[in-house]
Amino acid sequence: MRVTTRSVSRSAASSLVVAALALVGIQAAGQTASAATKKATSVASVTTCTAANTELTVTEVSRPVNHLLLKATNTGTKPCYAYSAPYLRAGADAQAPLPWAPETTPQSVVTLEPGQSAYAGILTYSPDGEGGANEKTLGVTLTNRKGNAAGKEQTLKLPNGGVFFNSAASVTYWQDNAADALSW
Repeated sequence: MRVTTRSVSRSAASSLVVAALALVGIQAAGQTASAATKKATSVASVTTCTAANTELTVTEVSRPVNHLLLKATNTGTKPCYAYSAPYLRAGADAQAPLPWAPETTPQSVVTLEPGQSAYAGILTYSPDGEGGANEKTLGVTLTNRKGNAAGKEQTLKLPNGGVFFNSAASVTYWQDNAADALSW
């Protein structure tokens, strides 16, 4: 009889060990899921930079000649992504945005923490370009992950009462520093 009792006890003990291991596995899975949820939440808290959470300024630079510097500063409370390059309209009558300079594509999306800035260099004209006019405003629209317009266009006044643009005008992709934006 005692042998049977031990046999049942060992059987019960084995069941308890299996149940305990299963419980530990469930707890570990829960912790992994919790960590994944926290990571997803932190990624989800990053927004797209738009005119609503970003201050835009345009300034003239001494070098290189015929360039402007566009600066986007995150004024929001969350980090934001400065995707691709901005859509720019030189002058109120511009019918198409300036082309993006493909050779300036960064290796990753520029992420702006609150208070940080991204920069885009603007080539206003080249002797190889055609036509042109002195423009007083610059329409700026930021982009989303797919390269589409994100939010409304913001109109900036150009320095010195106006800047000359011709058909060679283009804009760089967003860079995390002004030197890179103006180095092309």
